[in-house]
Amino acid sequence: MLIVANWKAYVDTADKAKKLFASAKRLAQSADIALAMPYPYLGLFAGNKSTVALASQDVSISTGGADTGEVTASTLASLGVSYSVVGHSERRAKGETDEMVLEKVKRLLAHNVTPIVCVGEAERDLDARYLSGIRAQLAAVFAHLSQKERLSIVVAYEPIWAIGKTAAESIQPLELEEMVLYIRKVLGDYLPGKSAQKVRVLYGGSTEPTNARALAAGSGVDGFLVGHASVDAPTFSALVKAVS
Repeated sequence: MLIVANWKAYVDTADKAKKLFASAKRLAQSADIALAMPYPYLGLFAGNKSTVALASQDVSISTGGADTGEVTASTLASLGVSYSVVGHSERRAKGETDEMVLEKVKRLLAHNVTPIVCVGEAERDLDARYLSGIRAQLAAVFAHLSQKERLSIVVAYEPIWAIGKTAAESIQPLELEEMVLYIRKVLGDYLPGKSAQKVRVLYGGSTEPTNARALAAGSGVDGFLVGHASVDAPTFSALVKAVS
């Protein structure tokens, strides 16, 4: 089970970052933990010998040079970053396109950083037209990669309508199971045989200690992308223990 803690911009002091990192190190004995933190903190923990993986919340499409303010995939790799989130709904809302997501994925793969590609619908309709949107988001990436590259991707399903809600209002276990099956069906268009089963699929969207166990059990999900709940050490600890 891979648990990715997306700190977003909640963590705004080095002291809090260090405390959360220390807590995650203890949890890493029972689950694969990756911390997606603001760029400055990646340097703070670079070289730290720990089972906790470093992740970035984004990456530039730039390859370097005269590009003020950009952080490249090569920079992330030099800091020992293992994962990078791309295509998060909050970035897409700011104008990130499918084409930009693909370019970021290519940059990351070229530097052996695993992309966590976020896909998801803003809302659901009774005719299930939202499924075609998710298919398009996946196709925009997987259709342009080699077989080896496709197997290096982590997919994070994050329905926008479920973000920021209570556990009761969020996605239900059966709904998640259906979505994981659908995502793997789409991936089957690009990966032969049972290869699609090797791609890790995470869920992100109002995951809390109270619903994490139910969402993990039997849904086929391989882990979680956790937002706000990941910046409170006791809450995140309870969540990880619930699914470990």
